[in-house]
Amino acid sequence: MAWTTLQVIRDRNAGLYLGGVIVSGFGTSAMWLVSGVWVKTLTGSSSLAALATFALWLPVLAGPLLGTLADRTRRRPLLIWTNLGLAGLLCALFAVNSADRIWILFAVLFVYGAAGVVHDAAETALVASAVDRKLLGDFNGLRMTANEGMKLVAPLAGAGLFAAYGGARVALLDALTFVAAAGLYALLRVREAEPAPATESWRVRGAVGARYLWRHPVLRPLALAGGFTMLLAGVNGALIFAVADEGLGHSPAFVGVLYAVQGVGSVAVGLVAGPLLRRCGERVFAAAGLAVFAVSVALRALPYDGVALVCSAGIGIGLPCVLIAVLTAVQRETPDALVGRVAATANTLVFAPNAVAIGLGAGLVALVDHQVLLVALGVAGVTAVPVLLRRTHAGGGRQKGDCSQEGDGRQEDGLPSPGRA
Repeated sequence: MAWTTLQVIRDRNAGLYLGGVIVSGFGTSAMWLVSGVWVKTLTGSSSLAALATFALWLPVLAGPLLGTLADRTRRRPLLIWTNLGLAGLLCALFAVNSADRIWILFAVLFVYGAAGVVHDAAETALVASAVDRKLLGDFNGLRMTANEGMKLVAPLAGAGLFAAYGGARVALLDALTFVAAAGLYALLRVREAEPAPATESWRVRGAVGARYLWRHPVLRPLALAGGFTMLLAGVNGALIFAVADEGLGHSPAFVGVLYAVQGVGSVAVGLVAGPLLRRCGERVFAAAGLAVFAVSVALRALPYDGVALVCSAGIGIGLPCVLIAVLTAVQRETPDALVGRVAATANTLVFAPNAVAIGLGAGLVALVDHQVLLVALGVAGVTAVPVLLRRTHAGGGRQKGDCSQEGDGRQEDGLPSPGRA
């Protein structure tokens, strides 16, 4: 483990942040899986079960507007009260005990997703001011490791708790993790000035963040690359059952093995993301991740268990590289007063295509052989790599393939950098 990674772990604020990520991530991962199972159990409808995930994703589309909340108030209190509010909201799920009350679950999931957008924007903004800018890549890598680590264990724990005691107990578990996360955020030592009074409407304030990202020579290509990667990832995810069944001849349960190996890859890359980001810069790091992801997706078309497992690890390694690069660039390249809105806008550009692609992939796999689709996805991803690298040169960043020097984390175009609290 790199010395800078140890520095992040030893930093009080960073450690508390990571603790909050771990405990709330555990509850969220458990609830994410159980929500669909809960709907399926009460209604018997697979389509309604799929809508449970859609309800969580839908608020991402309003990211630029929701992100204004993170720039209109102090971020630490916002994080604390958002976590406590979610804990209280989840208690409403104790009333869901029959199919005619399933609407309560959907309403809670929708608000849960909207609060998550605000929470992520506020967290991104506060981290940018509370953690040393040179350590942001290390922190974001460890955050990815923590999130993916929870995804390896939390769904199994949630499924077991649901089978034994029902969905309400999983909701209670999730609520308790939010209370614990609020307590950890309350212990943070940060100094935040009160934001200046708003003089524009929500719509105008949201547009300012979107316009800043779109005009920025570093953030726009990274966000677009992230969205394109997640588009490919969504279609790839929809094909995984075909890979296990038609490609490898296994039962659907083998999908769990593939996802577990993918999670291990994500955990591993998070530990080395910081040093690699400093050495290569965000866009080269993202391009390398996209290349690994694309090649791994294409090779999944081969009908061999060993290849499939290696490819799952490769997908787990490549995909987070793109996401970590986008998040780190937003934190480094955005003025403090805009970080919440720009982060929420970036999340919309990156993650909204994934939701669309899941439905697209489900339709395509019924019409086209999954091996053809996997190769096509891989080719599309590899084709995008030189485009991203060319933009690196055009945007004034490090030259293509230059990983020989430490990045200085400088701001481009004279933009102010967030000050450390």
